Amino acid sequence: MTTITLTITPLIVPAALEDDDGAEFRAYGELNRLICDEAVGLPDIAPDAAQLLASWRDPTDTLCTGFVARHGDEIVGMITIDYPQEEDAQAAEVDLMVPARHWGRGVEDALLSLAESEALSHGRSLVQTWTLHRPLEAERMIAPRTGWGRIPATALSDVLTARGYDFEQVERNSEFDLRSDPGPVRAALESAEAAAGADYRVLQWMAPTPPMYRDGYAAILARLSTDAPSGDMDFVAEVWDADRVVRRERRLTGAGQALSVVAVEHVPSGTIVAYNELLVGADRTSITHQLGTLVSSDHRGRRLGTIVKCANLLQWRESMPLSPAVSTFNAEENRPMLSINEALGFRAVSYAGAWQKRL
Repeated sequence: MTTITLTITPLIVPAALEDDDGAEFRAYGELNRLICDEAVGLPDIAPDAAQLLASWRDPTDTLCTGFVARHGDEIVGMITIDYPQEEDAQAAEVDLMVPARHWGRGVEDALLSLAESEALSHGRSLVQTWTLHRPLEAERMIAPRTGWGRIPATALSDVLTARGYDFEQVERNSEFDLRSDPGPVRAALESAEAAAGADYRVLQWMAPTPPMYRDGYAAILARLSTDAPSGDMDFVAEVWDADRVVRRERRLTGAGQALSVVAVEHVPSGTIVAYNELLVGADRTSITHQLGTLVSSDHRGRRLGTIVKCANLLQWRESMPLSPAVSTFNAEENRPMLSINEALGFRAVSYAGAWQKRL
């Protein structure tokens, strides 16, 4: 295809989706779903426009920006650029969205070039992005620098490689069928609780987090940015407190979503040392997203990961009976967590590649 003439403008962020100026943001939500559908056949792994808007309206923890590329009056692509607001953050996180019918016409390179210049203008020295891949063997497979996992090359991965991005990590996207027999999950929970012993107890709540747990929950959320396997991806240590927990939950539930948290408390210290989160949109028949799961490094080996996952899955089946499945992403090198998933019946449905480029 030949290169087309583009007009690129900032994405308009409305106060509300139904406002007169909300059309672009609604198109952003639709395009996000289309890209996930075209890439891996899973449109539901993308949040909808209503779920996205709350985060875009609150820049306290992450500044979200975006640009729309048009050829004439037609939207031919978008790119979003997110800036974590920690004082020492160096990365800009980019999501490129170009439909297959417009690929190879210069849209992707124009938007990536803009994102890189925008990152520099915001004082960032690093651009990070993610690609989606089907769970299949192809003629050309690529492996990350971690050495864990491999994925089929795509047009986007080729563009990123040509532009100097390093392929750092593979993440496995797995799904759990919420309509399956709960017996194995219940048995796994009972076994894990017996192994963990009386020093650990399970806590569970639906957002908003009760005030008594906010500080402990904030502390374990902060550890996700440093304790979770991330290869050589350069993630800044996040700073969390009770107020940030409140802000996050306001964003996550602002469009009618429901968020369940199961945590494990170390009874002798009163510290939250493990957690798991499940989120579903206002449409309770849609797929459930697992957000964070973590066991503090100094409490691993006690089957706490199994406890938080199983306890949340079991209560979720009762509270959200119409959601068909749980979707989760885990680093391929995170063998302990993947082993738990596999034992519970999660199956791989797609993969993500993590990329970064130093500017």
